[in-house]
Amino acid sequence: MRRRHEGQGLFSYPTPFTPPTTEDDRLSWLRLIRSHRVGVATFYRLMAEHGSAQAALAALPGIARGAGVARYDPCSQAAALREVQAGRAAGARLLCRGEPGYPAALATIADAPPVLWALGDMDLLERPMVALVGARGASSLGIRMARRLAEGLGAEGYVIVSGLARGIDAAAHAAALGTGTVAVMAGGVDHVYPAENATLAADIASRGLRLSEQPPGLEPMARHFPMRNRIIAGLARVVIVVEAAAKSGSLITARIALDQGREVLAVPGHPFDGRASGCNALIRDGATLVRGAEDVLAALASLPEALPTGPAPARRAPGGAADAPRPVPVPPASRDEGREAGAGAGPLQRRILDRLGPSPLSEDQLIRDLALSAAVVAPELVLLEMDGRIQRAPGGLLSRA
Repeated sequence: MRRRHEGQGLFSYPTPFTPPTTEDDRLSWLRLIRSHRVGVATFYRLMAEHGSAQAALAALPGIARGAGVARYDPCSQAAALREVQAGRAAGARLLCRGEPGYPAALATIADAPPVLWALGDMDLLERPMVALVGARGASSLGIRMARRLAEGLGAEGYVIVSGLARGIDAAAHAAALGTGTVAVMAGGVDHVYPAENATLAADIASRGLRLSEQPPGLEPMARHFPMRNRIIAGLARVVIVVEAAAKSGSLITARIALDQGREVLAVPGHPFDGRASGCNALIRDGATLVRGAEDVLAALASLPEALPTGPAPARRAPGGAADAPRPVPVPPASRDEGREAGAGAGPLQRRILDRLGPSPLSEDQLIRDLALSAAVVAPELVLLEMDGRIQRAPGGLLSRA
């Protein structure tokens, strides 16, 4: 399927790229991303404005006050240290974006996790990866296809990455244990879900690699799975969907992969089988049809050597001039006291809230609808996120909280 972007991310601000250099820096990164209402996008915006995680942590209470949160405490150093100790107790290693060992392909996506916990063979992160995803309630033919693809691609030197779910994911991981597999966890790197995959997860920890951006011990919630899916797609050169219903998590992964500039491939299925409807739709819309590992290898051979790199350049205004990145301001205390749907929000924030609903909308589309520059809208989005009024999803999507 044709890539939606070439070398561009979805976010409209330049992501800073200054990796931590000391243990104190790494702890500050962990504190910032674990602070209440600080997601990945807000983490990078704060880093861009304040230059370091330490400075961003110091500024957070003032930003929260500007957003109407009277009492706000960032994640404490003691809490971050407890997480580090829990990770080490599980045998995992903390990776910060930009450090040696952090997967290079994943670092190219706009919403790359600032931190990752890794458990197992770190050398696998240096090798090229292919993602294999599909239905949890997979058919026998789907399971056989996943195994055959994983074995064939593994024999050619590719690491198989998937999400450790039942069905297609589990079959792909098991078939690739001997050649290299990475399981991306929705919860903590030490929390296996579903429990039926406990033995497989243990095998992956000893012979492959488990990855998670969540704190060790965290039990996954529904919102963590799309976040996990963006990591699966971000690690891989291509994403192969083996079986997927018309509305499924595998199709979310495919959409995220396209947003990241990855190639999407799909295995066709019988039109009467609901588990094949998503794959057939992908092929209809331009995804490469996969009959075996040879088709995947041919698609890989046609790709450029380098993955798309870096976030999107600054958005160009209608007149053609690029918007320069501006600081995230701490707004004055005397904000408009309007009591409409966005009670307590200023005029622009109310306009943003009026545009958003429960269905996700891309940040780019929101900015176009508002007919304002990204530099004007971005600070207000940070404040609304800090205030818990909006939520972010992978792929630069926003919705009303």
